[in-house]
Amino acid sequence: MPIHITMPALSPTMEEGNLSKWLVKEGDSVAPGDVIAEIETDKATMEVEAVDEGVVAKILVPEGTEGVKVNALIAILAAEGEDVSAAAADTGSAETASAETPAPVASPTPSEASPAPAPAAAQSDAPDKSRSEGSRIFSSPLARRLAAEAGIDLASVSGSGPHGRVVKRDIEAAVANAETATGKAAPATAAAAAPVASAPSDEQTLKLFEEGSYDLIPHDGMRKTIAKRLVESKQTVPHFYLTVDCDLDDLLALRAQINGSAPMVDGKPIFKLSVNDFVIKAMALALRDVPDANASWTSSNMVRHHHSDVGVAVSIPGGLITPIVRKAELKTLSVISNEMKDMAARARERKLQPQEYQGGTTAVSNLGMFGIRNFSAVINPPHATILAVGAGEQRPVVKDGALAVATIMSVTLSTDHRAVDGALGAQLLGAFKSYIEKPIGMLV
Repeated sequence: MPIHITMPALSPTMEEGNLSKWLVKEGDSVAPGDVIAEIETDKATMEVEAVDEGVVAKILVPEGTEGVKVNALIAILAAEGEDVSAAAADTGSAETASAETPAPVASPTPSEASPAPAPAAAQSDAPDKSRSEGSRIFSSPLARRLAAEAGIDLASVSGSGPHGRVVKRDIEAAVANAETATGKAAPATAAAAAPVASAPSDEQTLKLFEEGSYDLIPHDGMRKTIAKRLVESKQTVPHFYLTVDCDLDDLLALRAQINGSAPMVDGKPIFKLSVNDFVIKAMALALRDVPDANASWTSSNMVRHHHSDVGVAVSIPGGLITPIVRKAELKTLSVISNEMKDMAARARERKLQPQEYQGGTTAVSNLGMFGIRNFSAVINPPHATILAVGAGEQRPVVKDGALAVATIMSVTLSTDHRAVDGALGAQLLGAFKSYIEKPIGMLV
């Protein structure tokens, strides 16, 4: 029987990807573990392995194709002993594979597999079984979930999928019918988008400018993802902001002392600490000391995290990405420094794996190197906080009743008011300030 290879979900949030390159061609034999393709997501390029043995009978999606939906049929393998030509002819419903094909048979390499919960493909409308005789109702996983959330009895729904299975569109139709019949909105489903203010259309916007006075640059996947997540954050997360000034002079002196004593290998120091490394460590320790602020909001629960997983915003061509220093409160400054240098370099090459930039419990965004004195950052859910770090600059201050000059860094904490109230946010920012101004505490 022909083996269908579908577009895999390489991360929990992936909905589509670009098929960058095929590493096999029609007629090639493949075995489990063979790398067969490179898939580009919004922020990374990943290798995909075959999980079945066979001969590549037909490649349905050419390399370079953009916007291939998760679960879309991309290639067919002929199983051992099967006629290759016959297998190649069995394309099934390739055009609608993104909604109707089984789960992917290709997966990321073990080192790239995300440890996050079930991948996005498990939430797609991919059917696992069809409706059958007897009392059992066959439906796709997504249809079952949507029906449960909407309070719809699956037994009352007629399936329009192959062999009568219930799929996503059937539940959506049942919800619409329930609203019409009762005159009330049915319970919200995960498929229903949050209401948003109406924005001007592309045509309305372009009419404001003289024709020929601009160029149109199509959005890539990263820019679309950034835009979507930031809009969702501002629409759903009640932000509020706290700002404090930190004296950096002791930290700068300690940094110079530590860097000056770094062991040398091949004539190069094995680490070189930046101010941002101290910021990451201070934020991690502050969350450890104020555990109530190390949280994420869900509609049912407050998620209290055991460790400080600090995301760090890194600018890359076309956008930004946030690699995560896991358990940062337990790591030394030198380990944090070297981890960040490695992840930042791979981020700029789009070589980070999803588990390296998805999740986390907070984030740090530093624009100080650009001379920005003060700014507010947008929270990246599921985080409840993000710290915006400005430039360290010499300012006049009052010390012991006398005017003096000190190196001052302004930081602004954005918090999700649902999870972190004002007093709690102030306590967290106070703990952070204490570590920055008394940095020796980060070494013990």
